[in-house]
Amino acid sequence: MKKVLFAFALLASCMTVGAQNLQIHYDFGRNIYTGEESDRQKVTLTLEQFKADKLGSWYYFVDVDLTSKFFRSAYTEISREFNLGKNSPFAAHIEYDGGVHHKSGSFQQAGLIGAAYNGHSADFSKTWSVQLLYKQFFKSYDTTHSYASAQLTGVWGLNFCNNKLSFAGFIDFWRGEKPNGHGCLVILTEPQLWYNFTNHFSVGTEMEFSNNFVYNSDPTSSKTFFWNPTVAVKFNF
Repeated sequence: MKKVLFAFALLASCMTVGAQNLQIHYDFGRNIYTGEESDRQKVTLTLEQFKADKLGSWYYFVDVDLTSKFFRSAYTEISREFNLGKNSPFAAHIEYDGGVHHKSGSFQQAGLIGAAYNGHSADFSKTWSVQLLYKQFFKSYDTTHSYASAQLTGVWGLNFCNNKLSFAGFIDFWRGEKPNGHGCLVILTEPQLWYNFTNHFSVGTEMEFSNNFVYNSDPTSSKTFFWNPTVAVKFNF
């Protein structure tokens, strides 16, 4: 559910210094993949915040996964961008990714650093960002180890139909590692479509497409590509 507010708020700092929203998603993944995703969360709460300042911007989100029985995990990404020159589309990007998980105790943590190219249309109805980042994974629990990687990220936002509809999302590509230590390409994208009833309340959906990202809980299945749709509500503060 990440990085979607960033698509709209990143370049609108001339109109607002900050934005925040809370999303509640009901996930259908475990209903589609009854074996491979039998333990997938049913509900995810996402809190996002963007804040611009004279030097650049801060952005973070927190995903809290819930099941019918317990709190499952909490995952966060927090980033800072420093503008590289006045009115320049380029920025330096620093990021931390990590969180806690009920089984492993934590997600594998990572630090990222690199550059971003940000752009927008004249009326700010379209925004985009491309980020090329060095990514360092850290040993976070017993079955993990530290290793170097790289990540390419694209983020977009589009308002149309007199701002009644919003289409936004991101796509990430990075080098991951399989349990046997072999490298693999991880792809994750989460486009969202919202109908905005007011400036503060929206109803919509998210489509998570991933490869080599979702944990496959079925030892008899070698599936690596998953599609996980949601229905969601969003409250903008």
